[in-house]
Amino acid sequence: MAGIDGFGTQLKRGDGATPSETFTGIGEMTSIGGPSLARDTYDVTTHGSPDQWREFIGGLKDGGEVSGDVNYDPSLHDFLVADLEDKSPRTYQIVFPDPEQTTWTFKAILTGFEPSAPFDDKLSASLTWKVSGKPTLS
Repeated sequence: MAGIDGFGTQLKRGDGATPSETFTGIGEMTSIGGPSLARDTYDVTTHGSPDQWREFIGGLKDGGEVSGDVNYDPSLHDFLVADLEDKSPRTYQIVFPDPEQTTWTFKAILTGFEPSAPFDDKLSASLTWKVSGKPTLS
């Protein structure tokens, strides 16, 4: 049987300490997406390109964004609102629930925090981070 149950995946936030940073899970996460890796391409087509097909080379890479949703608890998630004030990237980790505890580690800036309070449902918040630099998979 193929596939791994995503239940138990964690998004962890680093405390910035050196030389040994400590990571703490962001509580009440309901979904985690990303990083959305991408690469630019540059068109290098010439009048002599074979059979009139466009040709490309790879350009700069982009770590994209990481997104997440939480069951919003203002007393538990106040630090996220404060993170919007940070101009410098912070280190985060996405830890998957596979036996190897596969981990994406990346630096990112919180760029979006959108709470929602419907009259007939739970408090929630959608979060967006812009990845800065190269994410590493281990």
